[in-house]
Amino acid sequence: MTSVSTATEVDWSQPVAALLRIGTAQAHEKAEHSEGAAWLTRGELDREEYVRFLMMLYHVYETFERALDRHATHPVLAPTYNPTLFSRTPSLSADIAYLLETPESSWQSHPIHETLVSSPPEPFADYTARLQELADDESQVPRLLAHAYVRYLGDLSGGQFIKRRLVKAYGLEDGAGVSFYEFKQLGGSGSSTMGDMKKIKEWYRAGMNAGVGDDVALKVAILDEANVAFELNSGLFTTLKPPSEPPMPSSPMPDIMLGEPLTPTTDSPTPKELTPEPAVTKVVYEAPSQEGTFPVASVIAFILALCLSHFVLVLGGFTGDKGYGKLEAVIHWFTDLFSPSA
Repeated sequence: MTSVSTATEVDWSQPVAALLRIGTAQAHEKAEHSEGAAWLTRGELDREEYVRFLMMLYHVYETFERALDRHATHPVLAPTYNPTLFSRTPSLSADIAYLLETPESSWQSHPIHETLVSSPPEPFADYTARLQELADDESQVPRLLAHAYVRYLGDLSGGQFIKRRLVKAYGLEDGAGVSFYEFKQLGGSGSSTMGDMKKIKEWYRAGMNAGVGDDVALKVAILDEANVAFELNSGLFTTLKPPSEPPMPSSPMPDIMLGEPLTPTTDSPTPKELTPEPAVTKVVYEAPSQEGTFPVASVIAFILALCLSHFVLVLGGFTGDKGYGKLEAVIHWFTDLFSPSA
């Protein structure tokens, strides 16, 4: 397992939330461009393969959420410990059962799950083993915060874009089968909007900063572990089987559901509720100022009227006072016709 921290290049005076976002940017980009991540985030996995992925996530979350429960009073973990808000294990179980069309009490005896646990892919086994290792070593417990950050803030960020793809890809309705991606409101019981989720992330970052404080050794350890968490999650993507149907080559890829991207991705679809109204250029007619100037359109209209009127009058044989009277009338008519205030 590779450690990725770069102590000589990091400004450790920054709060840990900022360090994590900056210090995992490279790992985030690497995971984002893996083939398995592309299949998942574009909703291209076969339904059963997506279920198998959820089963792996179920065991990952079960392992580290059990560890968070066990160490709930640890000073580093306590400020962000909120199982009512964050616990994903129950929703994963519900989604798996729904997608398999089987009772929640019996999905673990499904052949897909029995094969997974009897012959676990190495990256999957490594992930759960690492989490258990941290939970069992008191000196390593603070590193669990890194895993919670990578998973929870990823679910609140890129996970919300992926949810929209999955609903369309698997024909899901009314939140059934995607409850894993849904969160309650902070301090409430209703479903979170995108605005609510932003508040949750802000609350979580503040909690991380409070728990870690100015302890540089803790910051180094947690940033290091966050990069390990990205590597472990990337390992899960390598276990995914290719879609049975060739993916659409032009399908844009949304952000992966891990941690927080350093900058918003340009190819991520924007949720409807976040889509800004298209910019509208307003053409406003400004009345002539009181300083004797005239709008350009009026000047052009006058010149056009003058030239055309002169041509008509000469052609029609109008001369003298009679001609000038006609000229004046035509000029007024054309000016009114082409004036912007008409």
